[in-house]
This record gives sequence, structure tokens and C-alpha cells, in this order.
Amino acid sequence: MDGSMDPYRPARERMVAEQLVPRGVRDPRVLDAMRAVPRERFVPERRRGAAFDDRALPLDEGQTISQPYMVARTCELAAVRVGGRVLDVGTGSGYQAAVLAAMGLEVVSIERLEPLARAAGRTLAALGYDVEVVVGDGSRGDRKSVV
Repeated sequence: MDGSMDPYRPARERMVAEQLVPRGVRDPRVLDAMRAVPRERFVPERRRGAAFDDRALPLDEGQTISQPYMVARTCELAAVRVGGRVLDVGTGSGYQAAVLAAMGLEVVSIERLEPLARAAGRTLAALGYDVEVVVGDGSRGDRKSVV
């Protein structure tokens, strides 16, 4: 989507400028990915107005999407190189996986709750993120099935 046609672009820019940069997130790849990934697509439609709030938001299945700062800080602390391979444990909505993919990483994401894994897989695919989503228990390294 053309940036001028994206009604959420200003909200993503504000999120980066007001929540991430002041807290010390400096990695340009992280900041660029946080500006680019449409966070609003990873929250339930009824919560899209709050997608850029500085807090975690409820998802289905009693889970949450982490606050933007936590996603950015985790990505920055991982200090991974472009082309690297990462395992995202706890796919949830798929947002962190999308940010990692936007940073140029090969991402495998594992989620124990099949409905979340399937929904995240659909969202990631619809947005063009090449992320392998797996249903399984990431704490045990289980790889039950790819969605």
C-alpha cells in the first residue's frame, strides 16, 4: 500500500517517535520495521483504535499482543544479522514475527494454541511476510504441525 494511502502510517510514526526512541531503541532496522509493519492488522478489529497504545492488548484465547516497546526492545537486544534465522516462541497474533521478518530475518514462529497460530499464519501470509508458523509447545521444542 502506498504510504500516502495508509491511514495508520502517522500513528506508527508517532509510536516510534514517542514510545521507542525516547526509551533508547536505536537500531535503525528495528525502528524501520516498527514503522513499516501494520500493527493494526495484528490486533482484533474492535481494538484497532488502540493498536498503537503504549500497552499490551487482549487477543483471542486469553492471550495478549505485547506493547510496542517490548517488541522493539526484544528485537534490538537479539542483535541478529540480516539473513539470520530466529525462533519466535509464542506467536500470538504474529506481530513480533512480522517485525523480525521485516528486519530481514528468516523466522520460524511456534504457538501452542492452534486457533492463534492459524489466525497469525493467515495474517502474515496476507501481508506478504514469509514466516513459518508452527503449532507446538515452544518450551519443549515440539513441532507438531505447520499451519
